[in-house]
Amino acid sequence: MAVVYVTREIVGGALERLRAAHDVTVWEKAEPPQPAELRAAVADAEGLLCMLADRVDQELLDAAPRLRAVANYAVGNDNIDLAAATARGIAVGVTPDVLTDATADLAFALLLAAARNLPEAIAAVTAGEWSTWEPKRWLGVDVHGATLGIVGFGRIGRAVARRAEGFDMTVLATRETPLEELLAQSDFVTLHCPLTAETRHLIDASALSLMKPTAILVNTARGPIVDPLALGAALRAGTIGGAALDVTDPEPMPPDDPLHGSPNLIVVPHIGSATHTARARMTELAVNNLLAALAGLPMPNPVR
Repeated sequence: MAVVYVTREIVGGALERLRAAHDVTVWEKAEPPQPAELRAAVADAEGLLCMLADRVDQELLDAAPRLRAVANYAVGNDNIDLAAATARGIAVGVTPDVLTDATADLAFALLLAAARNLPEAIAAVTAGEWSTWEPKRWLGVDVHGATLGIVGFGRIGRAVARRAEGFDMTVLATRETPLEELLAQSDFVTLHCPLTAETRHLIDASALSLMKPTAILVNTARGPIVDPLALGAALRAGTIGGAALDVTDPEPMPPDDPLHGSPNLIVVPHIGSATHTARARMTELAVNNLLAALAGLPMPNPVR
């Protein structure tokens, strides 16, 4: 029986399978453990089930000399120092495929909400400002027949493209269209690329300047793909028409973040995979990764 640490309360019954096989401790507070707290918690751990917000870096690995397996509760792994983990022979796994449709649904929901000014309209009703049918207020832009640019055409990007078919949208993807051309031609741009050294601040002031002044940017990938200072400036200057973000940089946004005051901006708290089905399946895959690795077997979903 191995010692396993889980950095957050998670949903689904699969965690009970992990508890049945190993000595499992779960961080119970709503806020994630601070780095020093996490280092102390994993001092004796052989397995770690962690979230994207948890940095698994060299310092943490040094604090966990018995660690043999890390199961990341995410499809990505940019929070983990893979080189350091590999050097230690620590298996690292992720939860691919299970959040594709949930995230694609949210990307399209954000696109529609931004296009039709839904937050503004909802706020007006809540504030008692809806007194009559107004022909000139709460006007949005058409989604049907518009051009959608998809940056990153992996599983989620392709799922968004399938949803766009129902709206008769013209779809451009970076797989076949250069980024500069895609940005210039698209009415909506949605980001679905991984966060790498090459994609960090991919959408910067220069990229935003190529977009139409009516265009809307959607990001459900990773916050640092977008330069937040450049985005705020573009929104305030009217360089683009709006933005809808499920992810930010930093995340979460502090209360005094200047991006908060930007016009035509929607921000939701990283809920791309937040459906009962997707999160329960993520738990199942993360648990499967840990059970296999702690039994000396290959993880079924290792980082590739």
